[in-house]
Amino acid sequence: MITFSGYYGVSSLGINYGQVANNLPAPDKVLELLSSLKLTKARIYDTNPQILTAFANSTAELVVTVENQILFQLTDAQQAYQWVNTHVKPYFPATKITGIAVGNEVFTGEDTTQISYLVPAMVNIHAALAQLGLDKYIQVSTPNSLAVLQESYPPSAGSFNVKVVGVMSQLLKFLSDTKSPFWINAYPYFAYKDNPDKISIDYVLFNPNSGMVDPTTNMHYDNMLYAQVDAVIFAIAKLGYGNIDVRVSETGWPSNGDGEEIGASLENAAVYNRNLLRRQHENEGTPLRPNWRLEVYVFALFNEDMKPGPSSERNYGLYRPDGTMCYNVGLYALSNSSPITGSVSHTPTVSKVIN
Repeated sequence: MITFSGYYGVSSLGINYGQVANNLPAPDKVLELLSSLKLTKARIYDTNPQILTAFANSTAELVVTVENQILFQLTDAQQAYQWVNTHVKPYFPATKITGIAVGNEVFTGEDTTQISYLVPAMVNIHAALAQLGLDKYIQVSTPNSLAVLQESYPPSAGSFNVKVVGVMSQLLKFLSDTKSPFWINAYPYFAYKDNPDKISIDYVLFNPNSGMVDPTTNMHYDNMLYAQVDAVIFAIAKLGYGNIDVRVSETGWPSNGDGEEIGASLENAAVYNRNLLRRQHENEGTPLRPNWRLEVYVFALFNEDMKPGPSSERNYGLYRPDGTMCYNVGLYALSNSSPITGSVSHTPTVSKVIN
């Protein structure tokens, strides 16, 4: 068995299970991997029936995703009902679907027409869940890029881009009314890559550092991720919503990149995710909300060889598709347990868990 060394029962930690690859293990093998890692929360970027079927009768909680390209269809209430009835209801409750991500980074996507479809689609999806008696079990939200913020530094200056404020206000009302979280995709890596001369690598990697103090709140930040989350909380509060839970739907660090992708390395990826796991183990909140345990989904479970863009995009995984670890984030093999399939290497950097 493989597990997070010392990280048993970290209920606020999840993993993003992307599938933009042609060489990933079968969903039942992925479930075995997640189970062996004691990870009970995962997010997928569609409603892949093979995954939903494979994850039935397991402890894994799943967030599924409505693809951006069908948002317009779901502005029609009947089509939204049909979508839930077809893609969610047949699998629930055997498969523990706990959330529906309606779109992904819609506010900052290339197709700006989708922004106007977002909230109506979310309203209709929630209404369909309510009709089917599932709204008590499944939350509806949408993951947002940090680029929805006009200002993020210092955190107290956090504010939304004026271009999205109108629809963002509608989204926040929906989240408040349905007691659903605001999801943010937050990557300190991007900030560091774009400005390595001015941003401390230790600050973005959760390493010991002097940090920064917000001059308005006098709150001390020793890492960028928490500062980014608090900037979002401040931006939400400025639109009149002070009690919406903010959760990190994606964060991670690439283990490889192109020459100009400063900071993308095996060592930095291992340090970032290892330190993040340690913070999760301590059930930390942010300086602004120290008593609200911050829920985080790491990106990603696997390297995905078919993702477009720079090399870093294909190198966010904790694992390679063949089941070997890309780097050790505190994972170890227990010698007295049998492997999932095949053999387990007990070297500190590679543990083979999937054939």
